[in-house]
Amino acid sequence: MLLYMSESQGARPAPLHSVSVAGVVVREDGRLLAIRRADNGTWELPGGVLELDETPEAGVAREVLEETGIQVEIDELTGVYKNTTRGVVALVFRCKPSGGTERTSSESTAVEWLTPNEVSERMAEVYAIRLLDALDGNGPHVRSHDGRQLLSR
Repeated sequence: MLLYMSESQGARPAPLHSVSVAGVVVREDGRLLAIRRADNGTWELPGGVLELDETPEAGVAREVLEETGIQVEIDELTGVYKNTTRGVVALVFRCKPSGGTERTSSESTAVEWLTPNEVSERMAEVYAIRLLDALDGNGPHVRSHDGRQLLSR
């Protein structure tokens, strides 16, 4: 073990990853909360980087509220997704709205409740699959992608 951990023995440096969280917020009518990101204009789940001092559940509640104005109750972890290009591991949780009012933020230019079909039309597959996985009840799913396409299904 010490040889693996030691740089002086020629071992590879430890991989650098960041952990993000995202919320699949499902309304009683089956519509799903989505944002159009301010930085690149793509439709995605509300979410972001997990802070060092918070639990994944607290992080997803914070991120959804910050980006959409919606308060949530966490139901369960529905998937773990890795972007192999950027080294981001995303923990995705199914949630229920519990309060608040939709609003945009500095990170979102639109906040909408979409049908599953609209999710598939508006989002890249690597992001749409996270919402669709959360609805199928067979999770948690574990998938990898390179930012453009799924590497595991």
